[in-house]
Amino acid sequence: MQIVPIPAFNDNYIWLMHDGRNALVVDPGDAKPVQDFIVQNDLTLRAILITHHHMDHTGGLPAFAQQCPVFGPSTETITGVTQPVHEGDEIRIPHMEVTFRVLDMPGHTLGHVAYVGPDLVFCGDTLFSAGCGRLFEGSPAQMRDSLTKLAQLPPSTRVFCTHEYTLANLAFSQAAEPDNPDRDEWLARCQRLRAEGKPTLPTTIGLERKINPFLRVQEPSLIEGLSGYVGHVPKDPVHAFAALREWKNNF
Repeated sequence: MQIVPIPAFNDNYIWLMHDGRNALVVDPGDAKPVQDFIVQNDLTLRAILITHHHMDHTGGLPAFAQQCPVFGPSTETITGVTQPVHEGDEIRIPHMEVTFRVLDMPGHTLGHVAYVGPDLVFCGDTLFSAGCGRLFEGSPAQMRDSLTKLAQLPPSTRVFCTHEYTLANLAFSQAAEPDNPDRDEWLARCQRLRAEGKPTLPTTIGLERKINPFLRVQEPSLIEGLSGYVGHVPKDPVHAFAALREWKNNF
Protein backbone atom coordinates (compact mmCIF):
# COMPACT_ATOMS: atom_id res chain seq x y z
CA MET A 1 0.00 0.00 0.00
CA GLN A 2 1.50 3.34 -1.05
CA ILE A 3 0.45 6.81 0.12
CA VAL A 4 1.36 9.74 -2.10
CA PRO A 5 0.79 13.49 -1.65
CA ILE A 6 -0.93 15.26 -4.53
CA PRO A 7 -0.20 19.00 -4.23
CA ALA A 8 -3.16 21.38 -4.57
CA PHE A 9 -3.70 25.12 -4.25
CA ASN A 10 -0.89 26.91 -2.39
CA ASP A 11 -0.06 24.42 0.36
CA ASN A 12 -2.64 21.60 0.44
CA TYR A 13 -1.85 17.92 0.12
CA ILE A 14 -4.51 15.54 -1.16
CA TRP A 15 -3.42 12.13 0.11
CA LEU A 16 -3.98 9.16 -2.19
CA MET A 17 -3.52 5.60 -0.96
CA HIS A 18 -3.25 2.84 -3.56
CA ASP A 19 -2.18 -0.76 -4.03
CA GLY A 20 -1.25 -0.43 -7.69
CA ARG A 21 -4.82 -1.03 -8.87
CA ASN A 22 -7.27 0.49 -6.38
CA ALA A 23 -7.15 3.87 -4.71
CA LEU A 24 -8.74 5.95 -1.98
CA VAL A 25 -8.43 9.71 -1.71
CA VAL A 26 -8.54 11.98 1.32
CA ASP A 27 -10.01 15.50 1.15
CA PRO A 28 -9.97 16.17 -2.62
CA GLY A 29 -10.33 19.94 -2.60
CA ASP A 30 -9.37 19.99 -6.28
CA ALA A 31 -10.48 17.20 -8.60
CA LYS A 32 -8.16 17.63 -11.57
CA PRO A 33 -4.79 16.65 -10.03
CA VAL A 34 -6.47 13.61 -8.49
CA GLN A 35 -8.08 12.59 -11.78
CA ASP A 36 -4.78 13.07 -13.59
CA PHE A 37 -2.91 10.87 -11.12
CA ILE A 38 -5.57 8.14 -11.29
CA VAL A 39 -5.51 8.07 -15.09
CA GLN A 40 -1.71 8.20 -15.35
CA ASN A 41 -1.36 5.29 -12.94
CA ASP A 42 -4.31 3.24 -14.24
CA LEU A 43 -6.07 3.19 -10.85
CA THR A 44 -9.70 2.66 -9.90
CA LEU A 45 -11.07 5.02 -7.26
CA ARG A 46 -12.74 2.98 -4.53
CA ALA A 47 -13.47 5.50 -1.77
CA ILE A 48 -13.11 9.11 -0.64
CA LEU A 49 -12.55 10.16 2.97
CA ILE A 50 -13.60 13.67 4.03
CA THR A 51 -12.42 15.12 7.35
CA HIS A 52 -14.45 18.37 7.42
CA HIS A 53 -16.55 20.74 5.35
CA HIS A 54 -14.06 23.45 4.25
CA MET A 55 -13.97 23.90 0.48
CA ASP A 56 -10.24 23.27 0.13
CA HIS A 57 -11.07 19.74 1.35
CA THR A 58 -14.39 19.15 -0.44
CA GLY A 59 -14.35 21.29 -3.60
CA GLY A 60 -13.53 18.39 -5.91
CA LEU A 61 -16.36 16.12 -4.77
CA PRO A 62 -18.84 16.96 -7.58
CA ALA A 63 -16.40 15.56 -10.14
CA PHE A 64 -16.48 12.17 -8.39
CA ALA A 65 -20.26 11.93 -7.93
CA GLN A 66 -21.52 8.33 -7.90
CA GLN A 67 -18.07 6.91 -8.66
CA CYS A 68 -17.47 5.50 -5.19
CA PRO A 69 -18.57 5.77 -1.53
CA VAL A 70 -17.76 9.12 0.06
CA PHE A 71 -17.28 8.99 3.83
CA GLY A 72 -17.59 12.20 5.84
CA PRO A 73 -18.58 13.63 9.23
CA SER A 74 -22.21 12.97 10.11
CA THR A 75 -22.71 16.30 11.88
CA GLU A 76 -21.61 18.50 8.98
CA THR A 77 -23.58 19.25 5.82
CA ILE A 78 -21.36 18.25 2.91
CA THR A 79 -22.87 17.75 -0.53
CA GLY A 80 -21.58 14.50 -1.97
CA VAL A 81 -21.07 12.54 1.25
CA THR A 82 -22.86 9.20 0.91
CA GLN A 83 -21.64 7.49 4.09
CA PRO A 84 -21.91 9.74 7.21
CA VAL A 85 -19.55 8.66 9.99
CA HIS A 86 -18.76 9.49 13.60
CA GLU A 87 -16.52 8.24 16.36
CA GLY A 88 -16.71 4.49 16.87
CA ASP A 89 -17.51 3.68 13.26
CA GLU A 90 -15.27 1.30 11.37
CA ILE A 91 -14.82 1.73 7.62
CA ARG A 92 -13.81 -1.09 5.32
CA ILE A 93 -12.66 0.17 1.92
CA PRO A 94 -14.17 -1.83 -0.96
CA HIS A 95 -11.64 -3.92 -2.95
CA MET A 96 -8.77 -2.80 -0.69
CA GLU A 97 -7.33 -4.61 2.30
CA VAL A 98 -7.57 -1.61 4.62
CA THR A 99 -9.86 -0.61 7.47
CA PHE A 100 -10.20 2.70 9.30
CA ARG A 101 -11.77 3.66 12.59
CA VAL A 102 -13.26 7.10 13.01
CA LEU A 103 -12.40 9.61 15.73
CA ASP A 104 -14.39 12.77 16.39
CA MET A 105 -12.05 15.80 16.31
CA PRO A 106 -14.04 18.96 17.18
CA GLY A 107 -12.00 22.15 17.27
CA HIS A 108 -11.08 23.36 13.80
CA THR A 109 -14.71 22.70 12.88
CA LEU A 110 -17.33 21.21 15.17
CA GLY A 111 -17.84 18.05 13.13
CA HIS A 112 -14.24 17.37 12.10
CA VAL A 113 -13.25 13.70 12.09
CA ALA A 114 -10.03 11.73 11.68
CA TYR A 115 -9.48 8.29 10.16
CA VAL A 116 -7.12 5.92 11.95
CA GLY A 117 -5.73 3.15 9.79
CA PRO A 118 -2.83 0.68 9.95
CA ASP A 119 -0.15 2.68 11.80
CA LEU A 120 -1.42 5.94 10.32
CA VAL A 121 -3.96 8.70 10.79
CA PHE A 122 -5.52 11.07 8.27
CA CYS A 123 -6.24 14.01 10.57
CA GLY A 124 -7.20 16.84 8.21
CA ASP A 125 -6.63 20.23 9.83
CA THR A 126 -6.52 19.13 13.48
CA LEU A 127 -2.85 18.27 14.00
CA PHE A 128 0.00 19.64 11.89
CA SER A 129 3.69 19.07 12.31
CA ALA A 130 4.67 21.46 15.14
CA GLY A 131 1.21 23.00 15.04
CA CYS A 132 -2.55 22.59 15.06
CA GLY A 133 -5.53 24.01 13.20
CA ARG A 134 -7.16 27.32 13.93
CA LEU A 135 -10.33 27.26 16.03
CA PHE A 136 -12.92 28.40 13.51
CA GLU A 137 -15.88 26.73 15.24
CA GLY A 138 -14.78 24.78 18.29
CA SER A 139 -13.50 25.82 21.71
CA PRO A 140 -9.97 25.57 23.13
CA ALA A 141 -11.17 22.77 25.41
CA GLN A 142 -12.53 20.81 22.45
CA MET A 143 -9.36 21.19 20.42
CA ARG A 144 -7.20 20.33 23.39
CA ASP A 145 -9.24 17.14 23.90
CA SER A 146 -8.96 16.26 20.21
CA LEU A 147 -5.19 16.73 20.21
CA THR A 148 -4.89 14.67 23.40
CA LYS A 149 -6.82 11.88 21.68
CA LEU A 150 -4.37 11.91 18.79
CA ALA A 151 -1.37 12.08 21.12
CA GLN A 152 -2.53 8.83 22.71
CA LEU A 153 -2.10 6.91 19.46
CA PRO A 154 1.03 4.72 19.25
CA PRO A 155 4.24 6.76 18.76
CA SER A 156 4.92 5.10 15.40
CA THR A 157 1.60 6.31 13.96
CA ARG A 158 2.26 8.29 10.78
CA VAL A 159 0.41 11.60 10.70
CA PHE A 160 -0.96 12.64 7.30
CA CYS A 161 -2.23 16.19 7.70
CA THR A 162 -3.32 18.34 4.80
CA HIS A 163 -1.16 21.48 4.71
CA GLU A 164 2.54 22.22 4.29
CA TYR A 165 2.78 24.52 7.31
CA THR A 166 5.76 22.87 8.97
CA LEU A 167 8.47 25.51 8.62
CA ALA A 168 6.17 28.32 9.78
CA ASN A 169 5.02 26.20 12.70
CA LEU A 170 8.60 25.41 13.67
CA ALA A 171 9.48 29.12 13.65
CA PHE A 172 6.71 29.69 16.18
CA SER A 173 7.87 26.68 18.19
CA GLN A 174 11.29 28.29 18.52
CA ALA A 175 9.69 31.35 20.09
CA ALA A 176 7.39 29.36 22.39
CA GLU A 177 10.00 26.84 23.54
CA PRO A 178 13.52 28.11 22.69
CA ASP A 179 15.39 25.15 24.17
CA ASN A 180 14.24 22.01 22.39
CA PRO A 181 17.02 20.00 20.67
CA ASP A 182 14.54 17.53 19.13
CA ARG A 183 12.71 20.40 17.51
CA ASP A 184 15.93 21.92 16.22
CA GLU A 185 16.94 18.61 14.66
CA TRP A 186 13.54 18.31 12.96
CA LEU A 187 13.76 21.91 11.74
CA ALA A 188 17.12 21.23 10.06
CA ARG A 189 15.72 18.14 8.35
CA CYS A 190 12.58 20.00 7.18
CA GLN A 191 14.66 22.83 5.78
CA ARG A 192 16.62 20.32 3.72
CA LEU A 193 13.43 18.64 2.50
CA ARG A 194 11.83 21.90 1.42
CA ALA A 195 15.04 23.03 -0.29
CA GLU A 196 14.79 19.83 -2.34
CA GLY A 197 11.12 20.48 -3.11
CA LYS A 198 9.97 17.55 -0.96
CA PRO A 199 7.11 17.43 1.58
CA THR A 200 7.90 17.50 5.29
CA LEU A 201 5.02 15.08 5.83
CA PRO A 202 4.10 12.62 7.10
CA THR A 203 5.31 13.17 10.61
CA THR A 204 4.71 10.75 13.51
CA ILE A 205 2.86 10.96 16.80
CA GLY A 206 6.08 10.17 18.65
CA LEU A 207 7.92 13.05 17.00
CA GLU A 208 5.06 15.49 17.55
CA ARG A 209 5.02 14.70 21.26
CA LYS A 210 8.62 15.89 21.35
CA ILE A 211 8.43 19.00 19.18
CA ASN A 212 4.84 20.24 18.88
CA PRO A 213 4.10 23.04 21.37
CA PHE A 214 0.36 22.32 21.25
CA LEU A 215 1.00 18.80 22.56
CA ARG A 216 3.43 20.11 25.20
CA VAL A 217 1.37 22.67 27.13
CA GLN A 218 2.14 20.85 30.39
CA GLU A 219 5.92 20.77 29.82
CA PRO A 220 7.87 23.16 32.11
CA SER A 221 9.98 24.45 29.21
CA LEU A 222 6.86 25.39 27.24
CA ILE A 223 5.08 26.87 30.25
CA GLU A 224 8.10 29.08 30.86
CA GLY A 225 7.98 30.57 27.39
CA LEU A 226 4.19 30.92 27.44
CA SER A 227 4.23 32.61 30.83
CA GLY A 228 6.62 35.20 29.46
CA TYR A 229 4.18 35.94 26.66
CA VAL A 230 0.98 36.21 28.74
CA GLY A 231 2.60 37.66 31.86
CA HIS A 232 1.51 34.92 34.24
CA VAL A 233 1.48 31.14 34.62
CA PRO A 234 -1.66 29.65 32.99
CA LYS A 235 -3.89 28.04 35.58
CA ASP A 236 -4.46 24.77 33.69
CA PRO A 237 -3.67 23.05 30.38
CA VAL A 238 -6.79 24.35 28.63
CA HIS A 239 -5.95 27.96 29.50
CA ALA A 240 -2.36 27.31 28.45
CA PHE A 241 -3.54 25.89 25.14
CA ALA A 242 -5.89 28.84 24.52
CA ALA A 243 -3.11 31.34 25.22
CA LEU A 244 -0.69 29.43 22.99
CA ARG A 245 -3.21 29.33 20.11
CA GLU A 246 -3.81 33.08 20.47
CA TRP A 247 -0.05 33.67 20.44
CA LYS A 248 0.32 31.61 17.28
CA ASN A 249 -2.58 33.49 15.63
CA ASN A 250 -0.73 36.75 16.21
CA PHE A 251 2.78 35.46 15.53
